Amino acid sequence: MKDLISVILPVYNVEKYLREALDSVINQTYKNLEIILVDDGSPDNSGKICDEYAVRDNRIKVIHKKNGGVSSARNVGIDVAIGDWLYFMDPDDWIELNMLAEALNKAIET
Repeated sequence: MKDLISVILPVYNVEKYLREALDSVINQTYKNLEIILVDDGSPDNSGKICDEYAVRDNRIKVIHKKNGGVSSARNVGIDVAIGDWLYFMDPDDWIELNMLAEALNKAIET
């Protein structure tokens, strides 16, 4: 079994960027992923976008919580993560399509 990577994204008020960030994760060349989206009480449509993506990809888990800040959201993600490895990503960023495969290979190698 391949190593499971838990990708944790705290989500707050990022509807403008969230789709690009999520697309960059779900399209990774490394597929053994658990993608945890923690909607930190976002007042925009970010929570709805998270739910939309969760319907399309069964690797995505969405947690909706009262706003508590980015650290609180990350900690909630850690609490539910079951992966062998954790990767924290900001929801207004995107990653190259082979980034997680390369990072995992490097971690195992060293």
